[in-house]
Amino acid sequence: MIVAESAYLAVTAVLLVAALVKLRDVPGFARSVAGYQVLPGSLARPAAVGVLVAELAAGGLLLAPGGRRWGAVVAAVLFAAFLAAMASVMRRRMAVDCGCFGGRDLVGAGTLLRTGLLLVLAVTAALTGPVAFAPVQLPVAAVLLGLSFLPARLLRAERASYGPRPGTRFALNGRPEPAGDRTMYALVSPACGLCKAMLPEFVATADRLDVALVSAVEGYGGAGLPVIVDPEVFDRNDIPWPPYVVVTDRTGTVLSAGGAADPAQLEQVLSRAEAVALRDGR
Repeated sequence: MIVAESAYLAVTAVLLVAALVKLRDVPGFARSVAGYQVLPGSLARPAAVGVLVAELAAGGLLLAPGGRRWGAVVAAVLFAAFLAAMASVMRRRMAVDCGCFGGRDLVGAGTLLRTGLLLVLAVTAALTGPVAFAPVQLPVAAVLLGLSFLPARLLRAERASYGPRPGTRFALNGRPEPAGDRTMYALVSPACGLCKAMLPEFVATADRLDVALVSAVEGYGGAGLPVIVDPEVFDRNDIPWPPYVVVTDRTGTVLSAGGAADPAQLEQVLSRAEAVALRDGR
């Protein structure tokens, strides 16, 4: 069947692209591995290098008919390990960069589904074994890749629509009386690796406007910033994952809100808030 016979090309493309992206920033990938908190910190870099080597090896074996089944087996083991690590992160409600293809893609239902579909393709390639290359396999493999990646993109777009909307009230218990015209609330979690990485950015933002950290549980060190504990803040405001920031005016009305997994995302939220404040004279 042409679909099964094309699976190896789709898996090969995914592995080689992922490996090449990781090669450009091995330390960054090692930080992503550490963020999962499933291995001791000292093993993060060796594990990252091991994954990189395994991806390259599996991709090379898949291209050689004689080693195709072994390459598919290695790929299946890799995807199964990724799947288990992502499931662990979601169970612990952590915000972690998946480290899959570079950029900032938080582990969530989308990455879990994508990895599961890639695992199915790898298993299919292993069961199919070596087959002769045919040009028709290329478009079929492209379709398989699209079907594997599209659901994840749709879920990510849906998740991006969550959170408090501008013009609504930010529902937060224990909100202190703001001292300035605008306040940024950074929603964080003690188990969130990205939150810890972004803490210096949140501290630096305090030079521009009032900043407070918001956590659903006790135990988050504020590095000099005030910390508000509100167990229901995420559910009440329909916020999916930390780190997430909400900027309000003096009355608690939301000016802008969004994920803050890296400095660029944080700056986008702050810029939108400043634009709204200027437009409305707030």
